[in-house]
Amino acid sequence: MRPDDIPRIRALPLFRDMAEGAFADMLQAAYLQRFPPQVQLVSEGDPADFLYIVVDGAVEMFANANHRETTIMIVEPVATFILAAVLKDAVYLMSARTLTPSRVLMIPSEDLRAAMDRDAAFANAMVRELATRYRGVIKQLKNQKLRTGVERLANYLLHLKQVQGDDEQVELPVDKRTVAALLGMTPENLSRAFATLRPYGVLVDGPQIRLTKLADLEHLAMPTGLIDDPSL
Repeated sequence: MRPDDIPRIRALPLFRDMAEGAFADMLQAAYLQRFPPQVQLVSEGDPADFLYIVVDGAVEMFANANHRETTIMIVEPVATFILAAVLKDAVYLMSARTLTPSRVLMIPSEDLRAAMDRDAAFANAMVRELATRYRGVIKQLKNQKLRTGVERLANYLLHLKQVQGDDEQVELPVDKRTVAALLGMTPENLSRAFATLRPYGVLVDGPQIRLTKLADLEHLAMPTGLIDDPSL
């Protein structure tokens, strides 16, 4: 692990308040590996042997049922995934694969649970982290159930604008098929939604999206903090 990686991991809310000795012991048992794109890291239904931390790159969380597959979320640095399964010593409910060249830190589940048992501050951080994840799932559910596909796409583009910081142009971070799955749509419905947004100033050129009528797009999307604000 590079020396500058440790402060980045330590800065995560999950590890920020850990005792120095407990944090060092936990990292001593961890593995940092590099993976090329499209490597499957975990499979749903398998035992949760590790907590994963994306240090660089991007990881897609996805699931399968009845010969169908959908993307659940994209994990980007620096962030953990599949914490609940690790704490419950249960099976993974999602699969994970790299989208880009990635570096991933893997902490053995037993070592993570041992650190939680010996460090009260870390145990409290676990509770807060799980509460944050639960609220994120509720927001995602509200987004799916209370908005049309066009509204979900409009809010997704506004989110990209906020993250990427460009006044007029955003870039899709993943291919359109994955975007469609993230938004609970088929690729065909996504294409129709983009066409519907054209009068609202959404101009598509491959992964590059120009937002030329931002006020009109916001009026259609009607973003709300109770769905769209990650700090709430």
